[in-house]
Amino acid sequence: MKAQVFRGVDDLRYEEVPMPEMAADELLVKVDVVGLCQSDIKKIKYPLYEPPRIFGHETAGTIAHVGAEVKDWQVGQRVVVMHHVPCMNCGYCDTGSFSMCDTYKNVTTTAGFNPSGGGFADYVKVPGHIVRSGGLIPIPDDVTFEQASFVEPTNCCLKAVKKAQIREGQTVLVTGAGPIGLMFMMLIKHFGGKAIATDLLPSRIEKALSIGAHAAFDARDPDLAKKIQDLTGGYGVDVSILAVPSDRAFFQAMDCTRKGGKVLFFAEFPDEITIPINPNLIYRREIDLIGSYSSAFPLQALSAELVFDKKIDVDALISDKYPLSDLAKAVEQAVKPTAETYKILLYP
Repeated sequence: MKAQVFRGVDDLRYEEVPMPEMAADELLVKVDVVGLCQSDIKKIKYPLYEPPRIFGHETAGTIAHVGAEVKDWQVGQRVVVMHHVPCMNCGYCDTGSFSMCDTYKNVTTTAGFNPSGGGFADYVKVPGHIVRSGGLIPIPDDVTFEQASFVEPTNCCLKAVKKAQIREGQTVLVTGAGPIGLMFMMLIKHFGGKAIATDLLPSRIEKALSIGAHAAFDARDPDLAKKIQDLTGGYGVDVSILAVPSDRAFFQAMDCTRKGGKVLFFAEFPDEITIPINPNLIYRREIDLIGSYSSAFPLQALSAELVFDKKIDVDALISDKYPLSDLAKAVEQAVKPTAETYKILLYP
């Protein structure tokens, strides 16, 4: 089969690789579409992992092989593959910190080499513990593979929304109107809140308004904080979500968030960035600083419902489709987006 093999920083090779060897409790899924995630790009562009590896984890496809011990799944079923699930038994899982679980962090879906997701290949192997523990989601007949590939990123954003306790009537600043920022805006609107977007590209500001943002501004606007104060009756937003890894966006968020509000870090910052902050800003204004990493296993069903029942319009987030053989081109477009670049999908 063919796969995009990571051979080193910025070194992707479209190669012939062996089909994964299958155990009796495992499944093989033919990949029909896989989304390109910012975390994939980071792994390709920086020396974070030893090669060779096959990345890709926003995977939707068709079951091609079922091990002899597998129950309840059949060849030909259309499924979303979740690339990791928690153990549900450790101290992290007991306290609801599922993404901190060692089992969760140990990605085991694979198309070969050191397991790393495996979606950038013709086929991906799903190990037994993921098959048994709810890591496969059946795709309804009226849902496309493209739509289904959004279940995992929807879960990541939904987790952040739930962690920040965003609710009806609240106003939320979303810094960055790329595909993740836009998904946040859809979820905020779905739960009855009002999203205010910022971005550097006029096209993305317009896109934010078109998918339901209450307001959208150029992130460089020197009057941004005042305009948001005016929009919120002089209070500021209830929650700010950092959907871009920018220290400037953080300070803007602090300026725009009301007393007693929350600032949530969603985008991962480069390790070399540090943000100096006067702790009295946190103390006196009672601002909660929150981090939200990856998905939450208990939200899997709700994430699928939001996508499958068209409660959020994921089709509006898709801008580009590439054959898997052109993964390197897709990565470069994502790194240097055009005015109309949003979510990029890949097809083996």
